[in-house]
Amino acid sequence: MDNIVGGGRRGGVFTFATIFSLESLVRALNASVIPIQAYELLGSSRNVSVLTTTMALCVMATTLMLPLAFARLRRRWAYTFGISLSLAATLFLASYTIAGTFAGLYLRQAGASIMGVTLSLYILDHVSKLDYARVEPMRLAISTISWTVGPSLGVYLYANHGPWAPQVALMVACLVLLVTFWVFRLADPKTLPQGDMRGFNPLSNARSFFAQPRLRLAWSIAFMRSVFWAGTFTYGPLLFIEGGRTREFAGYVISATQLLLPCALFFGWLGRRQGVRPVIAGSFACIAIMSFGAGVSGVSMPMLTAVFLLAGAVGASGLDGVGSIPFMRAVKPRQRQRMTSVYRTFIEASEILPGFVFAIVLTLFPTQSVFFVIAVGSLAMAILSWKHLPKSL
Repeated sequence: MDNIVGGGRRGGVFTFATIFSLESLVRALNASVIPIQAYELLGSSRNVSVLTTTMALCVMATTLMLPLAFARLRRRWAYTFGISLSLAATLFLASYTIAGTFAGLYLRQAGASIMGVTLSLYILDHVSKLDYARVEPMRLAISTISWTVGPSLGVYLYANHGPWAPQVALMVACLVLLVTFWVFRLADPKTLPQGDMRGFNPLSNARSFFAQPRLRLAWSIAFMRSVFWAGTFTYGPLLFIEGGRTREFAGYVISATQLLLPCALFFGWLGRRQGVRPVIAGSFACIAIMSFGAGVSGVSMPMLTAVFLLAGAVGASGLDGVGSIPFMRAVKPRQRQRMTSVYRTFIEASEILPGFVFAIVLTLFPTQSVFFVIAVGSLAMAILSWKHLPKSL
């Protein structure tokens, strides 16, 4: 990597893949533990939905305020702060109390949001537009190990050694990420010598973002992709437990869905050859069909449900590989900092909006009904993506 201005280095594929893999491990270790712990403490999947929805609202507000909160803070320190919040979250989650779980979940999500926005800005500034379809699939494929090992290891430690065990493992992962990030010491862009995250009014940023049709569609694609993953990670384990399977089995299935992340490399290649539009539309169609199947099999046939979720993960890996490209190619360079913080809200929104719907649905219907809702939303996005994404994308 060549030295550039700002006392740092230019990041390449290996740099961002390494950081993203470690960041993924930090999130993955608790990905299946939190819904199981919340289910045990709160007593129902509906209550878990209310908790995650409430927390997502809080984190969305935090994400929108990032440009103001970090008005004079260099990006490297913003990323470090995000790691620190993730580290603090482990202490609260280990308490195994409702209040501790609430606080820990907020700190975990807020830390992930800060790291996600900051790393996205680094990638936008260090990688050319022509390389997005190559870098994004590679970055996600290399993170396969983290998302394969993390959920099953976290649940195994939780089930066999108690609430503290997965949090201790997560503490170690946070410290490794922190050291690695500072060893790479990424440079801030030449065009922004202050390297800050300066922004404007959050509501003004949101209005400007959603006034642009291409950005609206890019956000919707990311939103619905995240809805599938959030539904799988939150309600998938609950389906298996309600179906009589062990907590370890639930963790293994979620980890198995992540073994399919290297498919992102194939979809990235396909996107370069055939265009991004058919890949995105086809991936959503796959998710719609498989989510409907998971809803039908539900708790009565948990093994078949696992198969449907694994097949749906293939479609989701296609979106993981190329789903962010519509945003990367649509956002204007001068708006990157402001628009990225808005774009990143798709994660919280994918818990807030469906969460309200899920809470109502789960009051009347069993847990598996969540996947019928996901199927309908994915089918709608398949149609919209095919109709409105440019053929040249």
